[in-house]
Amino acid sequence: MRFIHLSDLHIGKRVNEFSMLEDQEYILKEILGIIDDEQPDGVIIAGDVYDKSVPSEEAVKLLDSFLTSLAKRKLQVYIISGNHDSAAKLAFASSLIDLSGIHISPVYDSAQIATMGDGLVRPYKLEDGKGQVANIYMLPFVKPAMVRAVFPDEADDIKDYTDACHVAVEHMDVDEKVTNILVAHQFVTGAVRSESEENVGGLDNVDVSVFDSFDYVALGHIHGPQKVGRETVRYCGTPLKYSLSEANHTKSVTVVDIPENKKIEIRTVPLVPMHELREVKGTFDELMDRRNYEGTAVDDYLYVVLTDEDDVPDALGKLRTVYPNVMKLGYDNTRTRVTQTIDDGAVLEGKKPIDLFGELYEKQNNKEMSDEQRSFVQDIIDSIWKEERL
Repeated sequence: MRFIHLSDLHIGKRVNEFSMLEDQEYILKEILGIIDDEQPDGVIIAGDVYDKSVPSEEAVKLLDSFLTSLAKRKLQVYIISGNHDSAAKLAFASSLIDLSGIHISPVYDSAQIATMGDGLVRPYKLEDGKGQVANIYMLPFVKPAMVRAVFPDEADDIKDYTDACHVAVEHMDVDEKVTNILVAHQFVTGAVRSESEENVGGLDNVDVSVFDSFDYVALGHIHGPQKVGRETVRYCGTPLKYSLSEANHTKSVTVVDIPENKKIEIRTVPLVPMHELREVKGTFDELMDRRNYEGTAVDDYLYVVLTDEDDVPDALGKLRTVYPNVMKLGYDNTRTRVTQTIDDGAVLEGKKPIDLFGELYEKQNNKEMSDEQRSFVQDIIDSIWKEERL
């Protein structure tokens, strides 16, 4: 038995006001190519399918196209909602879609208890055609308040995210004699975060021991591929880089093989994006020198760090004539390396305006004004005083 583990597609995402839709369409086609090569029995998408709870029309169309392509391949697909998704919107018409093999987790609330009974998260049985079966449990992103509302008799025992997930798992009534897979979207304690993830200061931590009943835990939420606690509790990561903190990530598709009951084998297949995301650093003249950029991927998404001591007028506009996808521009120089504060009690009496301005400039820029700058400021001061005398 084999399945593909995906998560955090964030369809419709914008990074520094750059739309990622074209890149997402490209990488989803690459993922379909990997699926065709690997021939899995199922595909898991562990939450944050969309980037916003109210996705754009273009984002909805892209997901529709991707899911249609998966359905045409006669695959079983298991999707849960993440913290970026609207669980209700994602699960629209899920009972009807279920018939095509696309299984979407329902909203985790008390209303579902009325139709599904106590087993709010019931397993799907994935078969490989050779008689082997795995139970797949889909737990959408949950908060303590959500689980308290579903199980009010246990509300007093649910104080944090670990308690919430523990209660949710207990009500799954897992048969540990067979292979069990959990799809979840939570922050498991010990995972390494990225800048582009939502963070509530560690309050959302879930202890990995909550998932001991499962042979493989397909996690979403964290953007860097990694294991947590044991090899078989894994984040597959995002298919694309969504922040500078992810620049050194190797994005991939996680392939999970189950050669026999309760035996798990894991490997990854690298993903190659349409545009890389990376940082470049140097002086403005160095970066604009054809000899330095010729033959490089100038259309990559770039975070540019200029090392010039003085700000370059319209640097971003000029850089984009060579590097069209500069996402962000910053400086690394004497001014930016040290932060100084201005003393409210500074002595002002007896100081000339030019001297006061010079002190302020030095505090802000960590260097003295040049003679040219000092002369320029003095001319402005003189012209203001001249106007006041008139």
